[in-house]
Amino acid sequence: MDGAPGGKELDVRRQTLPRIAGVKLAAAASGLRYQGRDDVMLAVLPAGATIAGVLTRSKTSSAPVDWCKKNLPRGKVRAILVNAGNANAFTGKLGDKAVEESTRAVAQALGCPRNEVFMASTGVIGQPLDWEKLAAVVPAMIKGAREDNWAAVAAAIMTTDTFPKLATRQAKIGERTVTLNGFLKGSGMIAPDMATMLGFVFTDAKIPGGVLHKLVTDAADKSLNCVTVDGDTSTSDTLLLAATGVARHAPIEEADDPVLADFKRALDELLIELAQLLARDGEGATKFVTINVGGASSNGAARKIGLAVANSPLVKTAIAGEDANWGRIVMAVGKSGERADRDKLRISIGGVKITDGGQVVPNYDEAPVAKHIKGSDVVIDIDLGIGRGRATVWTCDLTHGYIDINGSYRS
Repeated sequence: MDGAPGGKELDVRRQTLPRIAGVKLAAAASGLRYQGRDDVMLAVLPAGATIAGVLTRSKTSSAPVDWCKKNLPRGKVRAILVNAGNANAFTGKLGDKAVEESTRAVAQALGCPRNEVFMASTGVIGQPLDWEKLAAVVPAMIKGAREDNWAAVAAAIMTTDTFPKLATRQAKIGERTVTLNGFLKGSGMIAPDMATMLGFVFTDAKIPGGVLHKLVTDAADKSLNCVTVDGDTSTSDTLLLAATGVARHAPIEEADDPVLADFKRALDELLIELAQLLARDGEGATKFVTINVGGASSNGAARKIGLAVANSPLVKTAIAGEDANWGRIVMAVGKSGERADRDKLRISIGGVKITDGGQVVPNYDEAPVAKHIKGSDVVIDIDLGIGRGRATVWTCDLTHGYIDINGSYRS
């Protein structure tokens, strides 16, 4: 992918997504925190729509996460309500009350059970959520919900993001073509332990909730669990996958049904694209970094090694400073806790081999590596040489801009 450093211009190419039968979307300005911009989104789905999701494993999860966790096993959805500017996390009983009243406002307006209204929130931690401001905009949002509002809702849930993040794919289920649209927000506090900060995927396929759960869990593990910006896992991480069931294809009973092969491919691709957009839009980022790890003792070990490199402040600041300091990669591999053999470890940057046989390669020329690191897309290849485990991890550099953004986040 091209674009400005860190991919900051990619929004221009992702403003329009195709309509999905049964999904209506609306955005509104509630004034919760921001002035002069939309900060709430609502997705309305038809009766009979199914849902699944994966949620943060944080021990200080937000009230909306707890609500989703309670109701996802039912697998039924009529609406998803999301606000930006206030995470409704670490807000005690007031937080639970805010979720209760917000979801009630939507449920009453739609005439559906409250446990079919899901909620997610993002923003400042520890401040009570003024649910009355959310409830006040619900009637107009339901009235104005449209099938072509994808760009508006993706923008409404942003906090420190610099552009909306959207993606779309199509897939075949038997002879029928179905569509998948997804969007998410996230720029900082990104080291997902299941999914990402807030992400939402919709499809017109007809898939039971239990099958959806298996699909979204597997897809998130290949994508959103392989991206990191700063090593911090949010209290609010939520990924929801909703299916309207409007598409007329053969019934699906099991996640391993061969007819779902192309759908799985499309879902994987969509979430990988969104995961990469997270790293490209990392707070203060100027470079998008891909770390390919091979030859590890297992796939899990490869990912852990990749994340150790991706989360290393020394590696990330070296890349930000355009310093081809490959020794910091050696350090990060060694600290990962996974099996490594000094004399088998091979490291390349930008396709240029740097180490082999436990030392720098003979006649190593740093010039092409330095040139590569000056670009906006940096590729690091690591081969442990001890097994067949592989993983790819995506991250970004760490600049002073990250401090500027987070030092003033509450002001």
